[in-house]
Amino acid sequence: MSKRWYVIQAYSGFEAQVKRSLEERINRLELQDKFGEILVPTEEVVEMKEGQKRKSERKFFPGYVLVNMEMDDETWHVVNDLPRVLRFIGGTGDRPAPISEAEANQILQRVQDGAESPRPKVLFEPGEVVRVTDGPFNDFTGVVEEVNYEKSKLCVEVVIFGRSTPVELEFSQVAKG
Repeated sequence: MSKRWYVIQAYSGFEAQVKRSLEERINRLELQDKFGEILVPTEEVVEMKEGQKRKSERKFFPGYVLVNMEMDDETWHVVNDLPRVLRFIGGTGDRPAPISEAEANQILQRVQDGAESPRPKVLFEPGEVVRVTDGPFNDFTGVVEEVNYEKSKLCVEVVIFGRSTPVELEFSQVAKG
């Protein structure tokens, strides 16, 4: 029997605790051969606080934990009987369905990408009004025209002396509203 990725729903905010509890139970029952990686899908995000760039982690599937495991009655009970685990996602209650390899790879890739190049904590959309918080246009407000997530830059239309002017700013130089 080969290991497949399964998604379990946990109480939101307790994902890391569920992961830890599961790892401890696997070790105690000596079931390491039936379980692979246990993952709380997170990505690194960057935000500006008091003029400093701060990195933090954000869960991109809050309330869910991914488990690479062989599914049988014993492993099902090991996971399902953990405190703060609600249920397996997919399939039926007693016969959960694994996610596809493609879905698993997509999630693993996003975790990898997030570690290599952190995303901004705040996401911007064209048409949104933002306030400039840093640089020569400090305290101006403008409308987002374009967003470039690869370079973490925005093109914002700012009104200067009664004329609308496009200005390129970094995510760290603006705030919503």
